[in-house]
Amino acid sequence: MDISKLMFKDGLMQGQRILVTGGGTGLGKEMAEGFLKLGAEVHICGRRGGVCEETAEQLMSAHGGKVVPHACDIRVAEAISDMNDKIWSGHGALTGLINNAAGNFISRTEDLSIRGFDAIANIVFRGTFYMTHDIGKRWISAQQKGNVTSILTTWIWNGGPFVVPSAMSKSAVNTMTQSLATEWGRYGLRFNAIAPGPFPTEGMTKRLAPDADSTEDMARDRSNPMGRIGEMHELVNLATFLMAPGAEYVNGQTIAIDGAMYNATGGNFYQLSAWGDEEWQAARSAIEATNAKDRAKRTV
Repeated sequence: MDISKLMFKDGLMQGQRILVTGGGTGLGKEMAEGFLKLGAEVHICGRRGGVCEETAEQLMSAHGGKVVPHACDIRVAEAISDMNDKIWSGHGALTGLINNAAGNFISRTEDLSIRGFDAIANIVFRGTFYMTHDIGKRWISAQQKGNVTSILTTWIWNGGPFVVPSAMSKSAVNTMTQSLATEWGRYGLRFNAIAPGPFPTEGMTKRLAPDADSTEDMARDRSNPMGRIGEMHELVNLATFLMAPGAEYVNGQTIAIDGAMYNATGGNFYQLSAWGDEEWQAARSAIEATNAKDRAKRTV
């Protein structure tokens, strides 16, 4: 991310303590870096504890400040509670949460196993609720204001062919966002969401576009009305707007950032209807190889 393109003044997020789930890589890492640059104390968590530690060291070396890594499997409610106990007791109460951790892969739904469905739903649907519920209760008990932004997708509005577990789970998180914004708004808690279009990361590319050689291949896709993919600083600027002081009346909203791709094309994977058995087998093999590499790095 080009830090020079952050559109907010230095020190804007001083005094904020924000947890970014899935913050060791991809979009989570980009947002963590942006918040850190603007003065926030940032906590990041993920199943690959070593990756989170490396990211924390890298970001602090580049920008100073404080990034605290945590190994945490958000599919396990008790693990979330234990991590948050350590944050509250060792660092102080969080002021914000970014629900970014996710899992996804393309598959014909008729080929999908129950285990494959659960792999996505347990992270996105259950894990996001477990984290939001645990932190929200702490804020309510302490009569403290809090702010949650969840990273979704435009599929919540028109469905996600070939990514049905993700589309279902992200839609549920959108409903959670709207529901808690109205139920818990009286406690001073805010809930919003971002629905990004194509912001390719290494993990996303290997699971959602395994036929692409690189993120650069995705950038050459001209199906987007703006003729390009998103740039990371653009997403970080939107996340900062929602998380930083000054936007306290924004509540219960899901904002798309996709260059109008959803409006023009539906923004989903319907075009994969043209694939046959050979293409799907190649995709499965590539995704399984990526998953095996990731499992080797997990510490929880």
